[in-house]
Amino acid sequence: MLMQKNPIGWVEIPVHDMDRAEKFYEQFFGFKFQRQEEKNGYLMSFFPMDMTSYGSAAALVKGEYYTPSHQGSVVYFTAPDGSVEKALEKARVQSINIIVPKMNIGENGFIAMVEDSEGNRIAIHSMES
Repeated sequence: MLMQKNPIGWVEIPVHDMDRAEKFYEQFFGFKFQRQEEKNGYLMSFFPMDMTSYGSAAALVKGEYYTPSHQGSVVYFTAPDGSVEKALEKARVQSINIIVPKMNIGENGFIAMVEDSEGNRIAIHSMES
């Protein structure tokens, strides 16, 4: 059997306010961003990434064709601190809107969904509760 790379190569998360979005992801997940100056009307801030590893890299993006939403695709982040329950405790302390509470998805672990600072629906996943 041939091993394939994950099919998603890049993710862009729409934002209205880049400073506020960076702060949300830094405080909740602990990410540090590398912001790119605005080019062609778009402002991007890159999540930490290793372009030689499996999985997808991502950026926050502000621009004409980017509208935060609860609709459409959902980005799943690995739970900070390794547990969905710990992530939801952190969300409650930070007054983050929990859209879908912790859900057991069987052998694939646990998920929950929250709303980021921009109104995007994002998911949290871990193998531990």
